[in-house]
Amino acid sequence: MPLPATFARKGNCIVWRKLRKQIAVERELLRQHLEDHAPLIHKCRSSAPDRIELSALGAMLLSFYNGIENIFKRVMVELGQDLPQAEAWHKDLLERMTREGPGRPAVISSELAQSLEDYLRFRHFFRSAYSFQVEWERMSHLVAEAQDVLCRLETELDAFLKATEGQH
Repeated sequence: MPLPATFARKGNCIVWRKLRKQIAVERELLRQHLEDHAPLIHKCRSSAPDRIELSALGAMLLSFYNGIENIFKRVMVELGQDLPQAEAWHKDLLERMTREGPGRPAVISSELAQSLEDYLRFRHFFRSAYSFQVEWERMSHLVAEAQDVLCRLETELDAFLKATEGQH
């Protein structure tokens, strides 16, 4: 698979080192984000959140998906690939991560992408909703599964980076 000219000019070892470092930073931020919200997440396992807590959890989920999307954008940009531009570019970006790209394997599995689609849909809803429109029933599974989704993402990112190790 030929590499784009911009990728070759940058020096692929330097690009991959930079990308690995950027991914590591985003992963740490995601871990810290969930850790900061762990007391609230734990509380919600035994009792439904009130309106203020719902707003906080909605903001947490919004930031959680934004952090994941930051990783995907970094993959595209650092490897010299154009970010999607269409109106549904967020969904397109997620789909592109399940496919091989120029000079790289797929970043995540289709199964993980399906789980992430729920977070993406919630993100779109939350950005345009009033806080009183947020319903615990619609988001409780996202809150409960966020740590597991992050673990799955990290496992798949490790596999993605390992698959490229010998090449770069």
